[in-house]
Amino acid sequence: MHHRRGFTLPELLVVTGIMALLTGLLLPALFHAKGAGRLARSQSNLRQMALAAQQYSALWDAWPCALRFANPGVFTTIGWDWILAPGMEPRPGHLWSLAGDPHDVLQDPAWPGPTDDGAEPFTGYNYNTSYIGGEATFPHTGWDAVRPGIRPAHARRPVTTALFGCGGRRGDANRYMRAPENREGLALATIYSGGQAFRHIGGCTPVAWLDGHVSTVDQPREGVHASPALLMQFMNHPANGFLSDDDRLYDPR
Repeated sequence: MHHRRGFTLPELLVVTGIMALLTGLLLPALFHAKGAGRLARSQSNLRQMALAAQQYSALWDAWPCALRFANPGVFTTIGWDWILAPGMEPRPGHLWSLAGDPHDVLQDPAWPGPTDDGAEPFTGYNYNTSYIGGEATFPHTGWDAVRPGIRPAHARRPVTTALFGCGGRRGDANRYMRAPENREGLALATIYSGGQAFRHIGGCTPVAWLDGHVSTVDQPREGVHASPALLMQFMNHPANGFLSDDDRLYDPR
């Protein structure tokens, strides 16, 4: 009879040690590759959003409205991304009549969480409403109620003006990007809820700039009105933050 020789205990320990070592080497590389893939996808989404906004501005000599309200029989919220009305399915906003399918681009792959009000089907990105996309104050309806954004012809610094980014505040992803100096005179809680999420690989946040290019910012800024309550209760800094302490990366003039 021939007896088959099995592994000895020392041999098993050596094999187990080698497998553990290889796993320890491979997991960080896999994690990095996955994070890099999410960042690349997010940058592609932001690039498509910037292209759609540029097409809109070329047609209408204005940037897409960030938020307005209408009342054609039923109160309707018309956002830059989705149109919402009670009892109706969300519809793509006017920005998407020009380019792309919002179902493909409006979900940041690094943010699987809820929307800021729970109604929109996709989320994760926000839009510069302080200077670019005008908005109306709830509940005033009609175009006359909209605070207009800066016209495209008046944009002097498109390369360094944020257009779209990854939204982040405590608990969710706000769809409205706010500039830290608060020249709109809003409640500071609103301003500090409109920061950027530095949730991508390496702690960066991707940004689509007004000229259409996309790059990353690595340092979350506190903003000129920072206080412990604003930073922690509303913004959750440093996981979220502004792109600059003042308005220089938000104001295109």
